[in-house]
Amino acid sequence: MSTLQDKRNQPNSALICGSMAFDTIMVFPDQFKNHILPDKVHMLNVSFFVPELRREFGGCAGNIAYNLHLLGETALPMATVGKDFASYADWMTKTGVSQDYLTVLDDEFTGQAYITTDTDDNQITAFHPGAMGQAELNKVPTGAGITIGIVSPDGKAGMIEHAEQFLAAGIPFIFDPGQGMPMFDGDELKAFIQQATWVTLNDYEAAMLQDKTGLSADEIAAQVEALIITKGAEGSVIYTESKQIDIPPAKAVALIDPTGCGDAYRGGLIYGLMNDLGWEKTGRLAGLMGAIKIAHAGTQNHLVTLDDIKAQYVEQFGEAF
Repeated sequence: MSTLQDKRNQPNSALICGSMAFDTIMVFPDQFKNHILPDKVHMLNVSFFVPELRREFGGCAGNIAYNLHLLGETALPMATVGKDFASYADWMTKTGVSQDYLTVLDDEFTGQAYITTDTDDNQITAFHPGAMGQAELNKVPTGAGITIGIVSPDGKAGMIEHAEQFLAAGIPFIFDPGQGMPMFDGDELKAFIQQATWVTLNDYEAAMLQDKTGLSADEIAAQVEALIITKGAEGSVIYTESKQIDIPPAKAVALIDPTGCGDAYRGGLIYGLMNDLGWEKTGRLAGLMGAIKIAHAGTQNHLVTLDDIKAQYVEQFGEAF
């Protein structure tokens, strides 16, 4: 086990706990529903012909950090990665994203996601966790100038321990269970909510969280500063203790690839919280980051500058952030 770089103190930074992964993205030029027989799902044996395939750098921590870095903030992804991580590390060096809190496990592979998307933007994903399964080896640092954190999908023990460590360090954090939610039961999810400062989910995950915990959206919002639920092309909604804020969708110039849009949204969300933008501007900026991402294939190929983002924000919403 080795660290990629010497760790250093960095003022006013965000610690992004979550996965780093290679994404193998395949596009199925049809609809899944045309090839899955509802009365045969108990004996499913389906093959999808995918003439388009790409291998991209991804993982929730990597994607969120990339988007926050585009916005000019210090983003510190914290993750366990494998012996095959060298090409990803080269990419991070090229883009300028910190590697200070990445730990290499020499006997594991980096997480691997195999994502097939159909023409309705439905996705079927298979994920091999690899090194991510030992995320608890990393510890939330104290005294490193970290002012905000996020616990995004990662190894189960790592997510539990990192939430506890953020709380103990007095660092406000977002709970973002995402695809990791099936790992937890209702009581474990309730504990995350009680520890977190904010909770963010997409609308499907929000329904799952409410079902597992028995808590309504309003009851969850009452325990945190805000509950943020993304709704795809319908925008997002932010529940605070006192009100519900409906955030209009940002317009994408093209609909190319939805993979990583939620992570882009979270990069904008963290930026808004770090800069006290208020919920309306924060939600709009987060939605814009998702719209920018969806116009590009892959999760980290939108090479926009902060000036570009600011200009697009003004164009879409008629004001600056």
